[in-house]
Amino acid sequence: MSKPITIAIDGHSSTGKSTLAKELARTLNYVYVDTGAMYRAVTLSALRGNLFAYGELDRDALAQSLGEIEVGFDRDANQQLITLLNGENVKKEIRQMAVSSKVSEVAAVPEVRRFLVAQQQQMGDAGGIVMDGRDIGTVVFPNADLKVFMTASPEVRTQRRYMELREKGESITEDEVRENLLRRDHIDSNRSDSPLKQAQDARVLDNSQLSREEQLETVLGWVNEVMT
Repeated sequence: MSKPITIAIDGHSSTGKSTLAKELARTLNYVYVDTGAMYRAVTLSALRGNLFAYGELDRDALAQSLGEIEVGFDRDANQQLITLLNGENVKKEIRQMAVSSKVSEVAAVPEVRRFLVAQQQQMGDAGGIVMDGRDIGTVVFPNADLKVFMTASPEVRTQRRYMELREKGESITEDEVRENLLRRDHIDSNRSDSPLKQAQDARVLDNSQLSREEQLETVLGWVNEVMT
């Protein structure tokens, strides 16, 4: 039997990274880690702590609060993965627009990145893991066995995110969604600490016109190549 491998999936927001990563982990019987949810949980903590009180994030206060923040994962009664913030299930709250609009600012704070990257690396020590985010193949697991960089057209990403938010009952326009996505792209790609970029040895998956089944089939083919 082949040794379990480490799979790193990176890309811009709303490219379907988490959906693919979950399906891949389930198919391979691997552990799935949603690093985006970890940054969202810290963002929620910052919002609750009123660290955006004057319009801008109080980065020093956030850095000082990290020792009081515990982020983890568990499964609910239906075996669905949930994100925990200090033991509280915040799965739904971290996906709201209030968090989405601030998460890139929080993720740009070096102390936050070091805090969460250390946890992520510890989670993946044994292999048999699928992790998605912005810097998994470049910073968290630069020696990952398989690196995937996901992309899609801005129009497709906007429509996906808009439909997702509408299904959750949020009142928002497509223009607002597009503006949020482009702003997050800019912050993620231009931050000084661990910016979003494609690893040199990553395989690019443009899923603008691919179904979920086609995406999974493509990446499973790459997994087989790596493991044989």
